Amino acid sequence: GFSMSIYDVTSRSIYLRWPKISGASSYRVTATAVNTVGHSLLAHFSDVTFKGTLTSLIPNTLYAIQAEAIDKNGIILAETQIMQSTAPDIPVIDQAYSKLSNSITVEWRAVPGATSYLLTAQDGDSFIETVVTNSPGTVTGLKPATLYRITIRSINSGGKSQPSPFRKAKTVLAAPVLSVSSPSCDSIAVRWKAVYMAAGFSVSLMRSDGLGRMLKENTTNTSLIFTNLDPGTLYTIKAYAWNINGIPGDDFTYNQRTSPNAPADVQVAFNSGALRAIVSWMPTEGALTYSVTASSGLLKLKCNTSSASCVVPSLQCGSEYYVSVTAYNDAGSSKPTDAVSLKTIPCAPVNISIEEDEPGHLLVSWSSVNFGCYYVVFVKSDDGLEAHCNTSHTQCHFQSDCGFTYFISVFAYNKAGQSPLGDVFNYTTAPCCPSDLRAVVVSSDTVQVTWAPVRGVDMYQTRAVDWSGVALCNGTATACTLSALQCNTQYNVTVYSFSEARGSNTSCASKYVATAPCSPEIKNISKEALSVVSVHWQSNNEEATYIVTARGEAGLWHCRSSGNSCTLINLPCGSAFSVSAIARSPAGQSLPSHSVPLETAPCCPNDLIVTEVTQSVTNISWSVGMGAQTYVTTLESPKGQAKCHTLQNYCLLGCITCSTNYTVSLKAISETGLTSSCTYQGYSSSACCPSGVKLYRLGNNGIRVYWRASEETRDYHTDLHGSKGNFTCTPSSGLSHCDIMEIPCGDVYTVVVSPVTDKGPKLTFCPKKIYS
Repeated sequence: GFSMSIYDVTSRSIYLRWPKISGASSYRVTATAVNTVGHSLLAHFSDVTFKGTLTSLIPNTLYAIQAEAIDKNGIILAETQIMQSTAPDIPVIDQAYSKLSNSITVEWRAVPGATSYLLTAQDGDSFIETVVTNSPGTVTGLKPATLYRITIRSINSGGKSQPSPFRKAKTVLAAPVLSVSSPSCDSIAVRWKAVYMAAGFSVSLMRSDGLGRMLKENTTNTSLIFTNLDPGTLYTIKAYAWNINGIPGDDFTYNQRTSPNAPADVQVAFNSGALRAIVSWMPTEGALTYSVTASSGLLKLKCNTSSASCVVPSLQCGSEYYVSVTAYNDAGSSKPTDAVSLKTIPCAPVNISIEEDEPGHLLVSWSSVNFGCYYVVFVKSDDGLEAHCNTSHTQCHFQSDCGFTYFISVFAYNKAGQSPLGDVFNYTTAPCCPSDLRAVVVSSDTVQVTWAPVRGVDMYQTRAVDWSGVALCNGTATACTLSALQCNTQYNVTVYSFSEARGSNTSCASKYVATAPCSPEIKNISKEALSVVSVHWQSNNEEATYIVTARGEAGLWHCRSSGNSCTLINLPCGSAFSVSAIARSPAGQSLPSHSVPLETAPCCPNDLIVTEVTQSVTNISWSVGMGAQTYVTTLESPKGQAKCHTLQNYCLLGCITCSTNYTVSLKAISETGLTSSCTYQGYSSSACCPSGVKLYRLGNNGIRVYWRASEETRDYHTDLHGSKGNFTCTPSSGLSHCDIMEIPCGDVYTVVVSPVTDKGPKLTFCPKKIYS
């Protein structure tokens, strides 16, 4: 734990320190020069001393230093060793002097082993140090005109030497700090503050380009003015102060340019489209920038540039500006040039009004503007056509058409050009009236109105006016259906055009339209005959023709009349019809009346067949009668009547008397009770069958048939039917018996005696007898 450290080194001394070692009564330090034979130094220190100084050493020499801790018996308790070099030898200052007010330069002879030097300038209690590598060296950061004590120390890796013997040196005067300006284009004014310890000042001035002569002034004042200089020219100014010994101090150099001359040949061009002025001039010597000022009353517009032209923007229309140019450089400004007058374009006309003083003519008027020599009005329609008017007055007339939108601009002009575009006004003329107006009567209460489209219309309004009121229809289409009108009425129909911009055109022509007749009302229907019907209605239009239509499954039947009734003929029987009437006039056709049902009587059957079933029963059949639901059949004779009521198309009638003429009639009855009486050809019942038929055998192969005649004049014939043959016998007229001979024996025969009829088959219903 025993160690040794160095806390300072000089040219001939090394300062050491070490820690206390327990039990040590003294310390022994030995320094041996490494590169110098026989030179060593031994020093002893008591146990209470922990620092030691080795002196009388050789400058710039490396020493091996050994320290030993020894107890009271002379025994070494601990030891340590380090290497340390002494500082170089002390330098000697040859001279010290000041060339600048903030520094002193020192010269000395080099010291062997020194790697650098420490210069110190001391002023009272303050000092400034600077490390340099060789001679000469300069200490900076000093105060002007101040006496300093200068010392120098040599330095190597071991440390610093002791200070050299001091030298005194005084810094020179500070340079005057100039404040330079160019009050005019041919002068420069120089000012400065007083310099400490200065007895006088020297100021010189010369063109920086070396041309011309140099001007120099000595003075004890703190300002000077150089005159008769060249405008806009860069000058170099140098100034210094001297002390009472005439020694000059620092000099101060300043470059100053004289202010420029005012520009010449100022030209102003006006750009009317952009409302700006282009100002140009001849460049002036030494001017770095130029400023253009355009003044109009209290308003000032400026433009700065480094070229020989400038654009002054944002000029106001209708104003007069006075334009001047000033040249600038770092010295100041020239005098402004003489003002050049500039009149701008007139402002856009205001208070523009547009009115249609009469249809087809537009009057455009406006207020006059400053500097406006004349005006041009442009009117462009929305179809692209344009017209214009050139005038020195404040109004213009234009032709106009209905339904157009016109875009109107008014410009003012003077020598500077055209005014800016002001507000663009649009004026929409009243929409055109609809053309090719057509009204078609659709029904008695509806009229369809159509027309050709026209310009400028946002909406159409159709009005139908009669004595009782107005019907309206609004829409954008070129057609309108007016409904809920009064039938058989004359209306005044007008189609008005409407636009949002101008409203309605109320000058449109109207057209009279009469609605169709009202629907007739059928009062009654009367049947004149079997197929003839008269229809009666209430007439409400003297000019109308009425048409009655009967419509059914059988077809259509019509009749027409200009009165209040007409007759439908040839109506088919057994048919149902719906009867309606319409009225037709030049105005159109009414709606049909309410339908009235009509039913014709049922048809009589075309065919009727009477067939005898027995001597007293007859079957009557017939074809179906159209429209009939039930039938009543009647056979009537003086001897009595037979009747049958049925739903069928046949009927059995009993209680028929033989050999009697009957009248045949039939009634066809419809579902609603309509009846048709049908008469057919008479019917005669068959002759009466004989009575009292008796059979008598005549031998083995003969038979006599006897009967009692029903009428004296009636003839009869006898039929004999058996399995072995059929036999017939017809007696002579007036006889009431008949013999049938040569019939096979051993057979069973059916015998029938029936009257002889004029035509038709034999009667099959007379009584039969069995003969074996």
